[in-house]
Amino acid sequence: MDEQTQASGAEQGSAAVDPGDQPLSPDEEIAEIEKLLGAEPDDFQARCRLGELYFSKGRLDDALTEVKKSIEMAEGLRTEMNRSLAMYYSNLGTIYATKGMIDEAEAEFKRALDVHAYDVLALFNLGRVQADKRKYMESKNYYERLVEITPDDPMAWYNLAGVYVELDNPQVSDYNTMDMAIQCYLRVLELDPKHLEASFKLMEIALNHRKTDLAIKVMESAVEHSPDEPLAYYNLISVYDKCKMFEQAEQARQRLKERFAKKAKEGAAS
Repeated sequence: MDEQTQASGAEQGSAAVDPGDQPLSPDEEIAEIEKLLGAEPDDFQARCRLGELYFSKGRLDDALTEVKKSIEMAEGLRTEMNRSLAMYYSNLGTIYATKGMIDEAEAEFKRALDVHAYDVLALFNLGRVQADKRKYMESKNYYERLVEITPDDPMAWYNLAGVYVELDNPQVSDYNTMDMAIQCYLRVLELDPKHLEASFKLMEIALNHRKTDLAIKVMESAVEHSPDEPLAYYNLISVYDKCKMFEQAEQARQRLKERFAKKAKEGAAS
């Protein structure tokens, strides 16, 4: 082989070796990952690898820090996955319930809670399922957990109130829970003053337990917040009559007539 051929072969050999294809040394890889994490601190795989490299280099304190961060990130990922999985189980339970397959629905809702104990949809539906089965203690437990998680949800408080009313029945349990039911209905109306069902339920309880001041207050508030709802007026008038407040009852009747006479005229004009 002549010198020209040898030179050509040498050039081809050197051209075939790309320095960029050579593996990075541990120190170089550490530097690259540190740079990457500076820009993308949530890169889980990079952080795990950095912990391994620190350990291999004997940088134990740095390795400890990174492994702890990796564990924290992994726990966060697992929590998110559990929330998503619980949601899917709850959705499956909802489908079963819609199809009338209550036992299958209940099983899926419970599975959702096994995965994520704070799944709102599962707690709500299990509370309702148990109430429908007249298992009010079990229903109470689910709804009590629900209001802890969603303290600003009037529907959760409304359903819990209904369960407390049932538990106060001596034929159902030995519990005295009517005062708790009253507090739940008051919470509903605090969150949603226009919740007429809660107003009517609370009015009935108040009258049955001779809490006439509460019954009057509740229905006066109902009329104030729902001035276009005839039932609010009718119930207020009924409360006034039962409390022998006949003058106030007549005034409420007049307000009702005037209110809806005005609405009738407005409707005719439009």
